[in-house]
Amino acid sequence: MSETPSGPLQYRFDGREDAPVLILGPSLGTTWHMWDRQVPELAEQWRIFRFDLPGHGGAPAYPAGSVTELTARLLATLDALGVQRFGYAGCALGGAVGVELALRHPERLASLALIAASPRFGTADEFRQRGVIVRTNGLDPIARTAPDRWFTGGFAAAQPAITDWAVQMVRTTDPGCYIAACEALATFDVRPELGRVGVPTLVLVGSDDQVTGPAEARTLVAGIPDARLAVVPGASHLVPVEQPAAVTDLLVRHFSTAWQHPHDTGQVAIPAAPVKPVLTAPVPMAPVAEIAAAVAQPLHAGRPDPYDVGIKVRREVLGDAHVDRALAQADDFSADFQELVTRYAWGEIWDRPGLDRRTRSCITMTALVAGGHLDELAFHTRAALRNGLTPAEIKEVLLQAAVYCGVPAANSAFKVAQQVIREETTPAE
Repeated sequence: MSETPSGPLQYRFDGREDAPVLILGPSLGTTWHMWDRQVPELAEQWRIFRFDLPGHGGAPAYPAGSVTELTARLLATLDALGVQRFGYAGCALGGAVGVELALRHPERLASLALIAASPRFGTADEFRQRGVIVRTNGLDPIARTAPDRWFTGGFAAAQPAITDWAVQMVRTTDPGCYIAACEALATFDVRPELGRVGVPTLVLVGSDDQVTGPAEARTLVAGIPDARLAVVPGASHLVPVEQPAAVTDLLVRHFSTAWQHPHDTGQVAIPAAPVKPVLTAPVPMAPVAEIAAAVAQPLHAGRPDPYDVGIKVRREVLGDAHVDRALAQADDFSADFQELVTRYAWGEIWDRPGLDRRTRSCITMTALVAGGHLDELAFHTRAALRNGLTPAEIKEVLLQAAVYCGVPAANSAFKVAQQVIREETTPAE
């Protein structure tokens, strides 16, 4: 067991040193021990490399906020060890890393297995909401409900020791790293790119998986040109733990037959493919957008149209559900206003580098209290929680506002914020 000097990934090897390298990637909230039952048989043919996510299993707590960043840290770890080519099997978030490898670093990947994976994991709102709950209540609520998400009811009842292990595994995870991993899953969406996955791929899923079940698995198989589906009966999300023998057998068969270069030892350097520049044509703006752009010219002259940035930031801060609802309610009368708000407020102001989003949330809430805009205060309270403010910090913002905006205004604001905080930070039963 070790960690690279240049990155936070904790890893271990099993198996003989001259064998081809097979990497096993963990899911969110687990450690490399989720693969313990697969290692003895897999290590007969491959050199098994397992890693822990940042802040999991005692690994250094350096959060990785995107799948791209997590993949880069894994590759830096492998580069330091001289491992250039490998097979890869990943579960859930570990599967997202596998897809990222196949799309961005195909020269490194010999064969791929995606377990309990999806091209998009639920919705961004769901994972950011989970981050709010962890930031407010710690990991205990998530830990207590982990067995319900990971295992079938029969397995959890029959295996209390494994159920307790699962709960403790989540409880000992670093909260900041868990929240960052939730953000990584919130922004992961490779549905349009699946056709570019060019390695033989096994998509494996438990029949009773309620998190990323057979429907998501079929989406992967339909999109990846050289993919086949394996459904494991009587298993839920953490299928390598619940049905270890079935998963081991499927992995052995897949990597024994689908390894593109079976004589690779994993130690031969393979040059990266050159990156070609991509040229894009400018996007024409609607007449109202031209007016808005002219007003904001000093802010974004020479830069791309800020609408695309604005809609991305608006969704990240306010949530997909809120933005979708606002855009759906727009008609011929209000659509231009929605575009102006997206382009100017979110693409220009919220995306400026001078202040972080936490600070911008504090300023926005204070301004809304001063103006008595309680409806907007409600969804900006939700946004503040998503941007990393705790309920205690929001309380301090409102106390400060009471002094400068007036006690009656703050009194109304406290009622709105209190209700939102209760809704957003109460764990689901």
